[in-house]
Amino acid sequence: MNTTEHEPVLINEVLKDLVVKSTGWYVDCTVGLGGHSRAILDATEPEGQLLGLDADSESLEQARKNLSRFGDRVRLVHGNFRDLRQIALRNGVQQANGVLMDLGLSSWQLAAAERGFSFQQDASADMRFDRTQGLSAADLVNTLSEEDIAALLWRYGEEPRARRIARALVEARPIRTTGELVDIVCRVASRRGKIHPATRTFQGLRIGVNRELEALEEALPQAIAILAPGGRLAVISFHSLEDRIVKQFFRREAKDCICPPRSPGCVCGHHATLRVITKKPISPSEEEVARNPRARSAKLRVAERLGPR
Repeated sequence: MNTTEHEPVLINEVLKDLVVKSTGWYVDCTVGLGGHSRAILDATEPEGQLLGLDADSESLEQARKNLSRFGDRVRLVHGNFRDLRQIALRNGVQQANGVLMDLGLSSWQLAAAERGFSFQQDASADMRFDRTQGLSAADLVNTLSEEDIAALLWRYGEEPRARRIARALVEARPIRTTGELVDIVCRVASRRGKIHPATRTFQGLRIGVNRELEALEEALPQAIAILAPGGRLAVISFHSLEDRIVKQFFRREAKDCICPPRSPGCVCGHHATLRVITKKPISPSEEEVARNPRARSAKLRVAERLGPR
């Protein structure tokens, strides 16, 4: 695995809108190699504490080394943020001043050929963040029906040629490697513009393997539950599926009533829990994109926890 430190995306913007207090707890739900965590710990010296989660045990081990100088100010846990509240309470975090979610795939995971995330390197078609659990991408393409594969590629990869690709995958079984996947996709789907023909297929399989969108939907309300009044939730997304979930969640939780528009009166009993800080998502500057091309599609949304009524 490539363990070189990567540059955290939108780091200055995250610090500006997330770190509003220099004491208390901050939670990094996707600690990766620890880039954002390190910046948060530096910004909250000497009293700020951080709880870092990651489903990928290999990245977490590297994060332990990268964050070792902070001693007992940082606590790292192997776990998925879909279990955020349970993990936080188990580690003594009942009211956090900030929660960060940096979604999607990191550059070092792409660079690690054996993980199977990249269509540019031939390796086992794994694609699991947590290699101790669940089915791999190869398991999915070798066991799902053609209809289910097509639905997965359409929903998670937004692949317009999903049916054609699914049919080709089923006909070519068994499939074990990323190289085989790429060859099959390229035979039935020609390149369109600058996007590699396998890009959407790999995205769809990866999201399906890790159940990323379901985990995000489960984690967002848990983040609110562990935030102190005035605490902030910051989410960095990298594609429209994730960003749509975050936008709609923030919009709903910023309203007192979420009844249907034609409802004669409010019967939902819902009260706003958030104040949206970023009316529009924050994108990286041209300078950051030039320095770090991975940041190109990043979008940051931030909301603040309202106090009790």
